[in-house]
Amino acid sequence: MFVDLAKIKIRSGKGGDGRVSFHREKYIAAGGPDGGDGGKGGDVVFIIDDNLSTLLDFRMKRKFKAGDGEMGGNKKSFGKSGADVVIKVPRGTLIKDAATGSLMCDMSDDTPFIAAKGGKGGWGNTHFATPTRQAPRFAKPGQPGKEMELVLELKLIADVGLVGFPNVGKSTLLSVCSAARPKIANYHFTTLSPNLGVVYVDEGASFVMADIPGIIEGAAQGAGLGYDFLRHIDRCRLLVHMIDVSGSEDRDPCEDFEKINSELKEYSPELAQRPQIVVANKCDILPEGSDNLERLKKLSEERGYLFTQISAAAQTGVRELVALIYRELSKLPAVLKYEPDYKEEELPAPGPRDISITVENGVYMVTGAWIDKIVSSVNFDDYESRMYLERVLRKAGVFDMLEEAGIEERDTVNVAGIEFEYIY
Repeated sequence: MFVDLAKIKIRSGKGGDGRVSFHREKYIAAGGPDGGDGGKGGDVVFIIDDNLSTLLDFRMKRKFKAGDGEMGGNKKSFGKSGADVVIKVPRGTLIKDAATGSLMCDMSDDTPFIAAKGGKGGWGNTHFATPTRQAPRFAKPGQPGKEMELVLELKLIADVGLVGFPNVGKSTLLSVCSAARPKIANYHFTTLSPNLGVVYVDEGASFVMADIPGIIEGAAQGAGLGYDFLRHIDRCRLLVHMIDVSGSEDRDPCEDFEKINSELKEYSPELAQRPQIVVANKCDILPEGSDNLERLKKLSEERGYLFTQISAAAQTGVRELVALIYRELSKLPAVLKYEPDYKEEELPAPGPRDISITVENGVYMVTGAWIDKIVSSVNFDDYESRMYLERVLRKAGVFDMLEEAGIEERDTVNVAGIEFEYIY
């Protein structure tokens, strides 16, 4: 089953908390703090696996979580870093932020991409020792990991894209000039998913050709299979537009030519400007007296396209077509790689200005990201640590804000979920 779109959730690991620890050794008194730092949280990393050709695996598993860092140890030892989670994707996968739709990375080369970095580990109490605070009984917690939803979109990487109505011979041509073996039959929509084939021209000379499922009229609005797979020709440097010139299905080749180009233009004006070779196929069964070939050739040349005629089934003109394609590719730039436009939102560091005070059922609620960060590093079983919290809150102006809000002595204050009795 070919799947080229998937939505997943990722979360990097939380950093390990710093350790509160004191040196304990025989005959050594007052060894001092020796709590180590927490380990770094694991990253979420994407890599390319060339053995994959579809995003089917992401229908089965949609959530990926990296390991959390471990808490720091005693003797100033660091906690173990969390394990990275490595996600394998096919070459040509675009990674997008589901919330904004912006592109984060085009997985077209072999460079790993870190989609979410793990949180940093917290400091152990070793870092908080001062001449006046020689036995700190608090440490910093690890930073949280990053959680986000991503959209994975596979855009095949091929030099040449075969386009045209169903049953015009695209799959036959691919099977004749490469080792690919797509399903071939004389009915519409034989090709239900794109097929890739490597076409060898000569020693050291080759190119990749993609057989795109038949496009029908209205494909750009989602009709048929065309809309689902038009994205796979976005990267192609050259389009080979195959047309059944025999009129075997009572269709006019010139009308087919116009309709397919119209669909390409409606889907992407840029794609419609891509270099194109018009290939008149099934010339071996062209009815006697038919002017289809001459009319199509004239129309193609009027539009500035190269024109050639073949019979893929009879393998006539195929070698000449392959040589023509290779010559044209040598004049064109490399396969398109999309540039990321994702910008990670830079949130200002939390500070005292983030504090808000509300009154709920007589309780004064002190909230804010800065408050949460400060309270999480306090050891409430330790008197010195509690005094440290009081000094920080007073210096930040929290007490003044409470008095402006009308607090009275003995009123209850809730600071980041911890309740206190207010005393002047």
